[in-house]
Amino acid sequence: MTEPSRTVEVERKYDVDLETPLPRWEAIPGVDAVSSGEARILDARYFDTAEGELSRAGVALRRRTGGPDEGWHVKGPRQGDGRLELGWPLGDGDQLPSAVAATVSEWTSAPLTPLARIENDRTAYLLTGPDGVVAEFVDDRVRATDLRQNIRREWREWEMELGPAAPSDDAGRAAFFDAVEQAVLAAGGRESASGSKLARALGF
Repeated sequence: MTEPSRTVEVERKYDVDLETPLPRWEAIPGVDAVSSGEARILDARYFDTAEGELSRAGVALRRRTGGPDEGWHVKGPRQGDGRLELGWPLGDGDQLPSAVAATVSEWTSAPLTPLARIENDRTAYLLTGPDGVVAEFVDDRVRATDLRQNIRREWREWEMELGPAAPSDDAGRAAFFDAVEQAVLAAGGRESASGSKLARALGF
C-alpha cells in the first residue's frame, strides 16, 4: 500500500468580510518577514456515506486539485490542538485509490458518494523567522456547493497554520496565536463561527 504523506495541522480560522484589509503582522513573536502572496486555485470534492459516518467520526475525505499538496486527503479526528492529515497523489481519474479506501475503512466500509464541492481562490503568505517558516497565512474566497441539497454558499475566511519553525511548546504557541488574533481583530476579522469549510458548506 502506498505510504501517505503525514502532516499534523495546527491552525486557527477567522471569518472576514469581502473588503476587509489584510492584517499587519509586525507584532507577531518570532516573525521577521512575510512573503508576497502566492495565488492558488483550489477545487475539492468531499465524500461521505449516505449516513454521514465519516462526518460523525470527525473525519473528512476529499480529492483536491490545485496548490502544492493536491491529491487525496484524509483528515482524521481532532487530537488536542491538532489534526492528522494523510495525503496521496491524485492518480488516474476520479476513482478512490485502494490505499485511501483502506485507510477510510477504519471508520466505514459503506459506499461513498459526493458530499460537497468547495472551490477556493486562495492567496498564501509565508511568515518566516530566523529558523524558517513559522506559519502560513491564507486569504480564502470560497464558493461551496452542498451536492446533496443543491445549495450554494460563498464567503471569505482567513486561516493561520503553524509551520516547521513554529513554537513547539504550548506557551509559545498560545502567545503566537494570541498575537495573531489581536492582529486579525484589529484588521476587522473575527473568530470563525464554523469548524471547517466542509461544515460551512453543509450549513453547520
